[in-house]
Amino acid sequence: MSVPTFDIDTPVGVISDTHGKLRDEAQAMLGDCALIVHLGDVGGKVEDEAILERLAELAPLYSVRGNIDTQEWAERLPMTQDLIVNGWRLHLVHNIADFAPETPCDAVLHGHSHKPRNEWCDGRLLFNPGSAGKRRFKLPITLGKLWVGERGLRGAIVHLPL
Repeated sequence: MSVPTFDIDTPVGVISDTHGKLRDEAQAMLGDCALIVHLGDVGGKVEDEAILERLAELAPLYSVRGNIDTQEWAERLPMTQDLIVNGWRLHLVHNIADFAPETPCDAVLHGHSHKPRNEWCDGRLLFNPGSAGKRRFKLPITLGKLWVGERGLRGAIVHLPL
C-alpha cells in the first residue's frame, strides 16, 4: 500500500479530540492549510461524521480513529495513518501509547490526552494539538499547525477562545 505524498507550500492543520464539536474558530484557523489531519475522537454520535465532512471542505483530510469513535461511519477510519509531506514522514495515531517505536517516521502526531505537546524526543517531533472540542478539566482549547519544508519541521500550538 502506497503512502499518500504531498508537496505543499502552506501549513498542515492538526486537530484532535473534537468530541462532537467543531468550533467556528477552529475552522477559521485551518482555512489557510493545504492539508488537514484529525487525530481521532471525532465524536460518538451518528451526526458527528459531519465534522470530518466540514473539515474536508477546507483541504484534503486524513483522520484516524479514536477511542470514542464507535459509530458505523468511524469503522472506515484507520487506527494509524502514514503521510509524506515535502519529504518528511508523518505518523498519525490517536493514543501515543499505541505508537510502535520502530515505526519509521520523523514526527508522531497524536491526540487523546487533550494536553498540547510540541517537543523533540530521540530525533522525532512528538506533536499533540490538544483538544479543539469541548473543554475538559482546566485544559486549554487548542489545535496545531505544522510547517514542513526545506527549513525543517516546525509545529505551533494555536489557542482558541473559550
